[in-house]
Amino acid sequence: MLKIWLKNKVTLKNQVSITSPIDTIAAIATASGAGGIGVVRVSGPLSRAIATEVLGHCPAPRHAAYLDFKQANGDLIDRGIAIFYPNPHSYTGEDVLELQAHGGTALMQIVLSRCIALGARQAEPGEFTRRAYLNDKMDLAQAEAVADVINAATMEAAKSAVRSLSGEFSQRINSLLLKLIDLRMYVEACLDFPEEEIDFITQGRVAEKLAAIVIELSSVFAKARQGSLLREGINVVLVGQPNVGKSSLMNQLAGEEVAIVTSIAGTTRDTIKNAIQINGVPLHIIDTAGLRETDDEVEKFGIARTWRATETANIALLLVDAAHGITETEKSILDRLPQEIAKIWVHNKIDVTQEPALIEEKNQATHIYLSAKTGVGVELLKAQLLKLAGYQNNSEGVFMARARHLQALAEVEAHLQLAGNQMDSAELVAEELRLAQESLGGITGEFTPDDLLGEIFSKFCIGK
Repeated sequence: MLKIWLKNKVTLKNQVSITSPIDTIAAIATASGAGGIGVVRVSGPLSRAIATEVLGHCPAPRHAAYLDFKQANGDLIDRGIAIFYPNPHSYTGEDVLELQAHGGTALMQIVLSRCIALGARQAEPGEFTRRAYLNDKMDLAQAEAVADVINAATMEAAKSAVRSLSGEFSQRINSLLLKLIDLRMYVEACLDFPEEEIDFITQGRVAEKLAAIVIELSSVFAKARQGSLLREGINVVLVGQPNVGKSSLMNQLAGEEVAIVTSIAGTTRDTIKNAIQINGVPLHIIDTAGLRETDDEVEKFGIARTWRATETANIALLLVDAAHGITETEKSILDRLPQEIAKIWVHNKIDVTQEPALIEEKNQATHIYLSAKTGVGVELLKAQLLKLAGYQNNSEGVFMARARHLQALAEVEAHLQLAGNQMDSAELVAEELRLAQESLGGITGEFTPDDLLGEIFSKFCIGK
């Protein structure tokens, strides 16, 4: 059974490679818009020939050459740097040509059009990285990390993405995978001797080895969750009655005046979104219209959007005026919020009531007393937001994980737990180990169907 899996593992990637196009692709690899330098990247079997046509000759491998870029009739396009990377020592594993010219928008299109006229085609989003994956230059987790490095919104997110790109995440996954394979090999070997009066499961310390794998998995899972938090961030929605200070708190969290603040109730008529970061964790803060009964049609639309915003939130901050505390109106707001989201009661305007800033737990709920006007107590709120999000101060070894990675790790955890509960049946243990191995292998691409690959790489930018 295990031999069949190993054979299928190799066959899968071979099948994908065979069905993948072997034509030459080209794209502008730098960001859109004008810049000092722009890069057109070419990958595929025609790269050398395109270099010869555009430059007059193909540069020496991996040497930067300052040359003329010419049209078919000999007219000068630009002078720039050309680098040729012969296969397999390139980003994609194919012959790759990079043409670095002045980064004018029109000029980049001229260089790209010249390459396409010579037989290349416009690359699809993520196609260069997809070819790198198919040619074993990186695994799927590393390929996804390429996009994460580009899109990282904070320094901590960028550091975690680089760790994944360098292979740290994949190494931890592969370490687990090898231990799972080793354990599965032993259990399946036991099935070949059903008549023997030997307790192979106990003799082979299967339960002990399984427990060690579970411990290692828990460590990887924790780092992956932290990385997912750095990548995705958390959605925080501010709700409450009009004039309780939601917009003032939004401005305090953002560190700038992003919302209009007046003493007139109902000033905020629509949801206002702002992205901030706390300790490198992205927070998507949503200020909403005050919740109350109204005949104002515009305000009604804003209130409807408030309730829709709560449906996608991870955390809801329920603001109340510290002078009157939680009334029946606030309780009715709480009852309408989705049960699955975390909730924090924020008692605002302690600068008026002269109360101290503090955080306390009462009636199975978190209450924070602060002043959105002066900022006193806001740091307590920030710390609680990070705590609810699962943030840990130590970000060393954190991997940039995606939702599919977390789902796969959760599946592995569930299968290993089932295996541990069924030690009296080697057949059931073997099956759960097989399913765990399959889920784990999906992270690095061992068991990834081609349609999922298409979905993953379609979200990349063109030229990467």
